[in-house]
Amino acid sequence: MNKYGKVAVVFGGTSAEREVSIMSGTGVLNALQSRGVDAHAFDPKDKPISALKDEGFTRAFLILHGPGGEDGTIQGALDFLGIPYTGCGVMASAIGMDKLRTKLLWRALGLPIPAFELLDENSDFASVEEQLGLPLFVKPATEGSSIGVIKVKAKGELRAAYAEARKYDRLVLAEQFIGGGEYTAPVMGDPVKGYTVLPMVKIEPATEFYDYQAKYFRDDTVYRCPCGLAPAREAEIAELVKQAFWAIGGESWARVDFLMDEAGNPYLLEVNTAPGMTSHSLFPMGAKATGMSYEDLVLSILDTTLKT
Repeated sequence: MNKYGKVAVVFGGTSAEREVSIMSGTGVLNALQSRGVDAHAFDPKDKPISALKDEGFTRAFLILHGPGGEDGTIQGALDFLGIPYTGCGVMASAIGMDKLRTKLLWRALGLPIPAFELLDENSDFASVEEQLGLPLFVKPATEGSSIGVIKVKAKGELRAAYAEARKYDRLVLAEQFIGGGEYTAPVMGDPVKGYTVLPMVKIEPATEFYDYQAKYFRDDTVYRCPCGLAPAREAEIAELVKQAFWAIGGESWARVDFLMDEAGNPYLLEVNTAPGMTSHSLFPMGAKATGMSYEDLVLSILDTTLKT
């Protein structure tokens, strides 16, 4: 394992997803150490990023979630310091963290997405409810883990939902409800060598929707992998996933979430450029379906920093 040198597992941070990042990072750190990698915890909340260079780290496994860790900020700092890291680069991270820009890009390329509207305090909320239909979802543009996401089910509720989501971000979206099932597709690779889409996972929450508790703490969320789609259909959607990841300039690893309508048509939802790696996380489920252990998956992700 000397080829990796001294590896920083960067997790924690200061975003609203700090708790999840700590769970993910602890799993990654334990996996790397169990395979003999000289890996150490590094929390940007406790010390400056420049300490990575000062302490002799040769590469970084980034498992920060949310703003500051998944939006291109730390990626740019590591580029400046000359430290290779896992995950997407500055541009793809910044675009992927911003649901609005991701949707605009996908829509411009003709990729299928749910209808949406950007909200502000002067929006005609009644008109948006009519246009998108009910129920609909309201979500901050640059948060993850369903933080600040609200399901609007009755007329007249959109304004209050906007005010609540606005606490998390200055940009807030209203999004059409697509009710045929929620799925995620783990993807690895880069635009030059190509992408590999791992087996997809279907998510069936027991709650109103796949919220923060359902994602990380509840034990009644059902995950199906294989996802139940016909192999030929899953292969078709895998090509769509590759297009979506390529569009943002994605590399290394990520998850592309999508919805299906009742007719079986897919709608791209968002890209997670630093997917969770907790006991409830979806990327390891897809990898496991191929026979890959959690430890092997972590090493394969770290291998993406060994670019020639």
